Amino acid sequence: MIDDVIKVFKELDSKDLRILQGIEIGMKHYEWVPMDEVIKFTRLPFSMLDYRIRQLMRKRMVVATNVPYEGYQIYYDAYDALALNTFVKRGTVNAIGDEIGVGKESVVIEAIKQPELGIGEPQGVIIKFHREGRTSFKSVKRVRSHLDDKEHFSWIYAARLAAKREADIMRQLYPDVSVPKLIDNNRHALVMEVAPGSLLYRTKLEEPEWFMDAIIDQLKITYSKGIIHSDISEYNIFVYDGGVQIIDWPQYVENSHPHADELLGRDVFNVIKYFKRKYNLDRDQDEVMGYIKQAQES
Repeated sequence: MIDDVIKVFKELDSKDLRILQGIEIGMKHYEWVPMDEVIKFTRLPFSMLDYRIRQLMRKRMVVATNVPYEGYQIYYDAYDALALNTFVKRGTVNAIGDEIGVGKESVVIEAIKQPELGIGEPQGVIIKFHREGRTSFKSVKRVRSHLDDKEHFSWIYAARLAAKREADIMRQLYPDVSVPKLIDNNRHALVMEVAPGSLLYRTKLEEPEWFMDAIIDQLKITYSKGIIHSDISEYNIFVYDGGVQIIDWPQYVENSHPHADELLGRDVFNVIKYFKRKYNLDRDQDEVMGYIKQAQES
């Protein structure tokens, strides 16, 4: 649980964080990072390092093996702590709030960012921690096109790459497409503005047809920029008075992708299906796709 991470994070000192960072870096080259490599990075005496690693293991920050040699890995709790430490140092985040969402591939928490120069009110933000690879590296690789050419990767690599990919596309689309404004990105985590309103599946719409049109218009603007979300559903669309906002972008593809029409069709089908089921509204899928594909950015 992220609450446990936050509690432990407050107990870590600079040496603990350096040990975690050393193991993190070592995992680029080793499945299990040898003690010698950790010593090289941290420059701590063996006795001190051994003691501190054992303490970190008790806090579920580090896991160890003795076969075929003594080696170490960090897991998500430690990776969360390293990202949080960077955000705090940068001034991106000043206080951590509650966990507000947990999925198979992400955890989302509330946080506070102090205004720059101390002027104005603190800003509510959210932190999204990617969790790709937590359950199965092979299944992640199968559905993530950006991992197709990677023969070997760790969960650290999968989660960090997914976060960078999502951060890059959010920067590219904002503000022309209604996506959250990205504030910061480090490792597997993104800090962004809080989405307005509430998730579509949790909301009773007074004017469902207007919102359906607004969602389709966002898909059209996105497509005009050469991008398809490819994972649209009522679970990643926020609705509010006067607009919609689309979240969760790591699975996006370019509209030159060999399966672009299929993926766009799936997005359109999911929107039509939801509004048909919930509000008895109907649209022709081919007509909607034709509308979305009418114009592309020159």
